[in-house]
Amino acid sequence: MSLLLALLAATAQAEVRLSPVFGEHMVLQRDRPLRLWGQATPGQTLTVELADRKASTRVGADGRWHVQLAALPAGGPHRLRVKGDQTVELRDVLIGDVWLLGGQSNMEWPLAQTDTGPEEVASPQNPQLRHLRVPHRASVKPEAEIAPAPWVVAEPGRVGEFSAIGYHFARQMQAVQGVPIGLINTAWGGSMLETWVRRDAALQDPDLAPAVRALSADNAAYAAVVRRQLQERVATWQPGLPLQGVDASRWSAAEDIDGNWPKLDALHEWEGQGLANLDGVVWMRKRVELSAAQAAGAAELHLAKVDDCDETWVNGQRVGGQCGWEQPRRYALPAGVLREGANWIAVRVTDSGGGGGIHGEAAALRLDTAAGAVSLAGSWRARVEQVKAAAGPAANDAPTLGHNGLIAPLHGLSVRGVLWYQGEENSGRAAAYADGFQRLIQDWRGQFGDPDLPFLFVQLAAWLPLAENIPGAGGWAELRESQAAALALPHTGMATAIDVGDEVDIHPRNKRTLGHRLAALAMHQFGLRAAPAGGPRLVGHEARDGEIHLRFGDTAGGLRTARAGEPLRGFLLAGADRRWVSAQGRFDGDRIVLHSPAVPTPVAARYAWVNNPSEANVVGGDGLPLPPLRTDDWPLESAGRRYGR
Repeated sequence: MSLLLALLAATAQAEVRLSPVFGEHMVLQRDRPLRLWGQATPGQTLTVELADRKASTRVGADGRWHVQLAALPAGGPHRLRVKGDQTVELRDVLIGDVWLLGGQSNMEWPLAQTDTGPEEVASPQNPQLRHLRVPHRASVKPEAEIAPAPWVVAEPGRVGEFSAIGYHFARQMQAVQGVPIGLINTAWGGSMLETWVRRDAALQDPDLAPAVRALSADNAAYAAVVRRQLQERVATWQPGLPLQGVDASRWSAAEDIDGNWPKLDALHEWEGQGLANLDGVVWMRKRVELSAAQAAGAAELHLAKVDDCDETWVNGQRVGGQCGWEQPRRYALPAGVLREGANWIAVRVTDSGGGGGIHGEAAALRLDTAAGAVSLAGSWRARVEQVKAAAGPAANDAPTLGHNGLIAPLHGLSVRGVLWYQGEENSGRAAAYADGFQRLIQDWRGQFGDPDLPFLFVQLAAWLPLAENIPGAGGWAELRESQAAALALPHTGMATAIDVGDEVDIHPRNKRTLGHRLAALAMHQFGLRAAPAGGPRLVGHEARDGEIHLRFGDTAGGLRTARAGEPLRGFLLAGADRRWVSAQGRFDGDRIVLHSPAVPTPVAARYAWVNNPSEANVVGGDGLPLPPLRTDDWPLESAGRRYGR
């Protein structure tokens, strides 16, 4: 036994590790000093070699080591060796350009789930494209390391897991530059801007500081507080109905077992109905009275969509179940399942994160019977079966949590630039986004040691039903303006996405167009494309003779409509009464002239200024869309709405 202990002790003493961000197949930034770090037994001397670069360092008392190698040009593959009491070797290391991907689900969206995904996944690939998917981890305090994850080489069958926007961006950049491209993907679906803010920066923000100071000492303490709060919330919501030690095996039964259960309004997430922040399992039951004609023959049950998973019973018989928060539920009911009189539908909903419950359109929540459709919208009886105990915080629980877990561990790494697609989660406080986004850009540049770090971002795509557009208004319209305000900072670029949206899906599947637009912006930044790549730009306006004249620059050869011969669409005019109406327009060289019989004396114009501006159709000569704009400075509806108030 003593020999075994001695061997184990010797092995522990000889430990040498690189930070998990470094791995085989990785890409390191070319033409910049190469900073590497990790852990090892305190006190030992390490020698680090990469290509013909070499440096030594002594491991600190805390077991951490850092070293810097002289810059290398693009190339490889190389071997990285770290020699001490033990030797660690990483093979297939490339030197090229490293891009950090940030934001929420549209940046996170995998290539395999896009409109061109299957053909891309099966097609020949360039192995000089590499992707590191940083595992999601929120943290109360800044972490020293990311959670372990592999660098993946682009090859058929593997690229499907890559960020789709990042992949299409990298393919374009490789084609032009001919250097390896590494993508470090930190995006987190549904994340708010504030979670990406550095802790010290948040403590200087009067809106964010109180929430950050109120955080628990560590992740374990935070989880304990949240668990207790959730249990208390559930006890208040379903008084007299215990959560622990309950047998739910008969909750699918075809009988009145739920008379003392509280109610949930179907089609609305339960988080807004007294069960805030609840992840876990909730049963939803509804009694439906049917006539003999309705109960006769086969039927079909439509449950709209369920966030995230469902198991569904009708009259005690299981009829289906699936996962996917945005997948429509439709289950066939064979003849004999329905009955004349009382029928019971029971749905066991499992929510793994974010919102929970049945959601979608009222028309999609129905029972199609032989004698017509029966609506299932409205109140359902409900009861919590399980509360999912969080092991730690989630990204949106407070400011800084996403940054602490995903960005803080990357400090010291050199990157060529940042690609960003985020904002949907902040549309309710859109006006405040302008300052917050610009502060984040400037702070990230400081963190990565590059005041000129290119920061290229996607403006929100078109979304929400066209029929619900309010001319000149909308949180998404205001958020787009707040995003565009960041163009006042140098070395930024904005890819407009109003022409690639989907009114019923917040995740447009066309990610190729956006990746290509970001690549065009990067090429212009680096002098590889002469013309700007942000679409036409408003440079002046004037009102005269009952019309408003808009003057544009960066038109790439001239303004036109996306399809030849179309009338101009998407423009609004308002007079002194500030009431917006649709305007007619015409091209006049680098100008667009607007008028409307309903506004004889216009004072202001707006373009694509609705939640879903997909009908707006002006582009430049290169086909890039004209971004949303306004000539007025009237207060935004979201002015004054900030985090925490």
